[in-house]
Amino acid sequence: MTIDEGPVRRAFLLEVCVDDAEGLEAAVRGGADRIELCSALGSGGLTPSCGFMQMAAGAPVPVHALIRPRIGDFCYRANEVDLMIADIHQVREAGLAGVVIGATTPDGALDEAALTRLVEAAAGLDLTLHRAVDMVADVDKALDLAIALGFSRVLTSGGARHAEAGLAQIAALASRARGRISIMPGGGVRPENASRFLAIPGIAELHASCSQLRISDPRMVDFGFSPAQVRQTDEETVRVMKAALDAV
Repeated sequence: MTIDEGPVRRAFLLEVCVDDAEGLEAAVRGGADRIELCSALGSGGLTPSCGFMQMAAGAPVPVHALIRPRIGDFCYRANEVDLMIADIHQVREAGLAGVVIGATTPDGALDEAALTRLVEAAAGLDLTLHRAVDMVADVDKALDLAIALGFSRVLTSGGARHAEAGLAQIAALASRARGRISIMPGGGVRPENASRFLAIPGIAELHASCSQLRISDPRMVDFGFSPAQVRQTDEETVRVMKAALDAV
């Protein structure tokens, strides 16, 4: 005899991006399921330092390092790809679980040649295609390439500045993915709108900064060492976001 326990409940996963040791600790304490490790989140995130990678390797949840060598576009010269490969080797040496990568061509497509080199360097690590995908002209073609290259997930705002405005494209990508790759909404994802993304069939994980605005020390601002306001990962916001996922 079998017992019908009703529909199986999906378990949703929360990835939190952090760019300093305090943020890492806050994300873990707040209940993040996975960490995206960065530096300079105010500029969209850059590659974290080797020391930060080594510190994060001790976290009790998987940590994926962003590999982005500079601010600006995602069109990388050959020597920049070489630099990214060297950084991927540092990720492996530190013992982290994955990398977050992306590259585009000047004509608005994913750079297959560059991505192939990066993916080969990251063999055995979990792969996330970052929001470079939001810059491409043909997102369906980009999704097919990501699947072919072996990416586990695509981080996307649906081609919009904020993910809420890209809901339709996120839903279309999730439908096209058909479970072959995870579509992970990110970019303006907050506790109050999390349920809108999780209602999309096929969406199982969200990416968020879970940060709050802080006023900088005026002396640091005067000397040019800090902007007047900075965003900092907030433990309670992580906790509230995680509760929002668990409530769905």
